[in-house]
Amino acid sequence: MELTRLPEHGSCFVCGSENSKGMGLVWYAQSHEEYDLLVFSEFQFTLTEQGPPGHAHGGAIAAVIDEVMGAVVWRSGLKVVLANLNVNYHKPVPLDTPLRAEGWVLKQVGKLAQAFGQITLADGTKLASGEGMYVHAPHLFTRDYYS
Repeated sequence: MELTRLPEHGSCFVCGSENSKGMGLVWYAQSHEEYDLLVFSEFQFTLTEQGPPGHAHGGAIAAVIDEVMGAVVWRSGLKVVLANLNVNYHKPVPLDTPLRAEGWVLKQVGKLAQAFGQITLADGTKLASGEGMYVHAPHLFTRDYYS
């Protein structure tokens, strides 16, 4: 399965290197036998993203899940924005601990796409997961970040 690093994403809070206060995640895409395409990042939350002492803020967790799902939908061919997000917090997400965010498309119908994303520990323990509905909105974008 070929691994592809996704292009730079400007000033994005989650993955843009132009944002000095951003999280700086780097995304990779690879083909997957079950989901066709998988997008993922290996990262750690830091004190900057803290919510409860020693753990990530729920909003930071949701932002990463949104971004991984949006990235996989973009990579599948739609320039999208999030229309609906549902996040499940299974366990507290620790700071300064190796994590993996991954996402895949569940279905795509016309200009709508539904995706799934999750954050796990290195051993695969699921900490948070979510589903998102994305709508094609190319008029909002001037750069093709995920192609």
